[in-house]
Amino acid sequence: MTVWFTSDTHFGDPRILRIDRRPYPDLAAHDAALIANWNAVVAADDVVWHLGDFALGPSDERVAEILDSLAGTKHLILGNNDGPGTLAAPGWASIGHYAEIEVEGRRLVLCHYAFRTWNGMGRGALDLHGHSHGQLKPIPKQYDVGVDAQDFVPVDLPAVLVSRRRNTARDKRSEP
Repeated sequence: MTVWFTSDTHFGDPRILRIDRRPYPDLAAHDAALIANWNAVVAADDVVWHLGDFALGPSDERVAEILDSLAGTKHLILGNNDGPGTLAAPGWASIGHYAEIEVEGRRLVLCHYAFRTWNGMGRGALDLHGHSHGQLKPIPKQYDVGVDAQDFVPVDLPAVLVSRRRNTARDKRSEP
C-alpha cells in the first residue's frame, strides 16, 4: 500500500483552464487526463489524501461519478472551492479541515492552505498543502502537492521530497 497526495484537481471547474493555463484544450480533456493520471499511479489498495478543491461546477451526480472512477481509499481535506456536491459524494473515507498523519516514519501536517508555522515544525514535521497552484515560494519543510506543482499526478512521499530539488533545477534552467 502506498500513500499518495494531491490537491486542486478542480474537476468540472471551467475557470481552471484559463486561470492556471492548464495544458488541455477543454474541460472534458482536462478531467479525463487527471482521472487517467490518477489511475495510472494509484492502486485499489492505496490511500490518497486530496488536500482540497476537488471539484467545482459539475452536478452532484457527476462529482460522485468522478470520485467513484478514482482508485484508492480517498480522504478529503476541505478546500475553499469544495461545495456541497463534493462533501455529499459517497466514497470519501474521511472529510476534515486538517489532519496530522505519519507516513514512512515522517510526521505530516495536511491542510489545503500553506502554513507559516505548524505543529511539530521544529521536530521535523512536514507541511503538505495545496491552494497556491505552484505559485507560492515554499519555506523549508513545506511542500505544495497540488496538481499544478506536481505535473498533474498524485505524488507519494519520496516524490514530494524530491519535488523541491526538481523544481529548483527547473527554475535555474529557465533563468537568463
